[in-house]
Amino acid sequence: MKNAKVPKLDWKRIKILIRLALEEDIGGGDATSISVIPKNLSSRAVLICRENCVCAGLPVAEAVFKAIDRNIKFTPKVREGRRCRKNTVMAVVTGNARSLLTAERTVLNFFQRLCGVATISAKFADAAKGSKTEILDTRKTTPGWRNLEKYAVAVGGASNHRIGLYDRIMIKDNHRELAGLEGPGGILRSVEKARRAYPGLEIEVEADSLQEVREAAEAGADYILLDNMNNQMMAKAVRINAGRARLEASGGITLDRIPSMAGIGVDYISAGALTHSAKSIDISMDISV
Repeated sequence: MKNAKVPKLDWKRIKILIRLALEEDIGGGDATSISVIPKNLSSRAVLICRENCVCAGLPVAEAVFKAIDRNIKFTPKVREGRRCRKNTVMAVVTGNARSLLTAERTVLNFFQRLCGVATISAKFADAAKGSKTEILDTRKTTPGWRNLEKYAVAVGGASNHRIGLYDRIMIKDNHRELAGLEGPGGILRSVEKARRAYPGLEIEVEADSLQEVREAAEAGADYILLDNMNNQMMAKAVRINAGRARLEASGGITLDRIPSMAGIGVDYISAGALTHSAKSIDISMDISV
């Protein structure tokens, strides 16, 4: 597995997400805990994974507990990125029993989701192990959660593609179509305009055909995205490119395709599945007096 650069958590945004999540869950108060649990009862709880997973999101889980009650003590028992076997205790939490119960569901909603993204990312990264091909995520993220989900991708061992529309120029099919209205040579024209407008940004061109691969390489694109190509077509694209641009394969990417694709010679394989299809991990909070 390659050592992915893990982005910093955007705590300003995360705190807003936590506040919104708690507001929609608690409303006017945790009626059950208030009516059933003694006010000053202290308790201990453990977060346990009920299936194998990669741990991601412990700092976020702690932040949710602290947002409910600053006096809660949160003690991680594993590290971020750890591959946890079923029934591993991932954290121990102590504090006011009402506070623990009030925070429980929101904590798990964040933690289960992030562990799920990290777990599927690790599987994709493992499938490319032994090759020079790097697994990337995409912008197909949950609105508002991009920083969190890209963090979990990297914790799982895959890497992050561009963060948004601002940190890389990516000339996709719709851009090409509109550029083509001005006549032939739309890819070259688009690359040249992008270089002038944003000289500090790298440029990627999406290619659906081998002719577009050739045009993008000749235009001096830094990256060429090979969109929805089969392995045979990608192998031809590698030869046409001849090392000029870095090549990214995307579209229709499944876990079982990764080993064969990695052997073709593409530099990257990007998969929206790392975020949009990640299954939340089964994690429970077990409480004891």
